[in-house]
Amino acid sequence: MKTVLVTGGTVFVSRYVAEYYVRQGDEVYVLNRGTRPQSDGVIHINADRHALGDMLKGQHFDVVIDVAAYNADDIHHLLDALGGFDDYIFISSSSVYPETLSQPFTEEQPIGENRIWGVYGLRKVEAEKALQSRVPHAYILRPPYLYGPMNNVYREAFVFDCAMQDRPFYLPRDGEMPLQFFYIDDLCRFMDVLLTTHPEETVYNVGNPDTVSVKEWVTLCYQAAGKTASFVNVYNDGNVRDYFCFYDYAYTLDVQRQIALMPHTTPLLEGLRKAYERYTTHPEEVNKKPLMAFIDEHLM
Repeated sequence: MKTVLVTGGTVFVSRYVAEYYVRQGDEVYVLNRGTRPQSDGVIHINADRHALGDMLKGQHFDVVIDVAAYNADDIHHLLDALGGFDDYIFISSSSVYPETLSQPFTEEQPIGENRIWGVYGLRKVEAEKALQSRVPHAYILRPPYLYGPMNNVYREAFVFDCAMQDRPFYLPRDGEMPLQFFYIDDLCRFMDVLLTTHPEETVYNVGNPDTVSVKEWVTLCYQAAGKTASFVNVYNDGNVRDYFCFYDYAYTLDVQRQIALMPHTTPLLEGLRKAYERYTTHPEEVNKKPLMAFIDEHLM
């Protein structure tokens, strides 16, 4: 049994991670401000990570899984407050790679500002550097689009809504832009691999080894919902984010370093079926956007 500290613990990635380790039989602490319901089986530390004082000084954690750090200050405040810990895993982001680099992005490439992701990506860069300066053996994971049960971002859920209402899907241009995904349970399994094997490399791109086109992904989402997709192609100079659930930005990650340690990843359709199953019983978990309203008013 491990003693695990998860920052956050109430929304999508952090919540899934916390519940994953509860199912593993570990002692799981979650650090958050108590503004949302807590998962069953966790031990809640009701505090702001920026004002912990000596609250954690007497506690030793086998692993700290930091899902909720978005900048260098977040890292420093938590590290200053922690007592003892063995491993530290930071869920960073693939937004740390400048869009001007050659693709697929590799872990050896320099990180820096990405004009698509803007301040979010730049702050993740700062968080990574702060962590590496203080905990050189910490593991840093850079996922593409995470998906699966509990996803609060209106991505696959938007497509499920279109499918359930038997709507055609409004596709940016020809729908050939590639997307790369990673199933949330695979993220947890990979963290288990790191904690078991303790490889020397500390930075990992994580994700499915293959990309899919937007059209292929939408087709699989409809299939997961038991429907068949039909499409309307949209060719205009407007902002695709008005009617579509991703940025108009194609990028791919080289995940060979991950695959060498964990060869199998969950097939996309299988993961989407799990996501659909969860969504149909917990639609309130998703922060919906008025994408359909825009389509109805401006594209139909």
